[in-house]
Amino acid sequence: MEGKGGNYTYLLRCADGTIYCGWTNCLEERLRAHNEGHGAKYTRGRRPVELVYYEEFATRREAMQREWALKKLSRKEKQRLMLSK
Repeated sequence: MEGKGGNYTYLLRCADGTIYCGWTNCLEERLRAHNEGHGAKYTRGRRPVELVYYEEFATRREAMQREWALKKLSRKEKQRLMLSK
């Protein structure tokens, strides 16, 4: 897993089987925050979460735009992405 220095859009598989999408500039710290209950409100009650997909971008703006695009995808489309990595 990459971790520091970039901007990342990521997908998490939650303990209840749902998929969460977010962006960060440090994957390791963000994943730890999600699993400690300090991440997004959505993931707090769905722990533990597992990082299943990520993409790296040069800028924060690109990562946020990709997050928006991924959130529009259907569950099946997200699952296809998750299988591709």
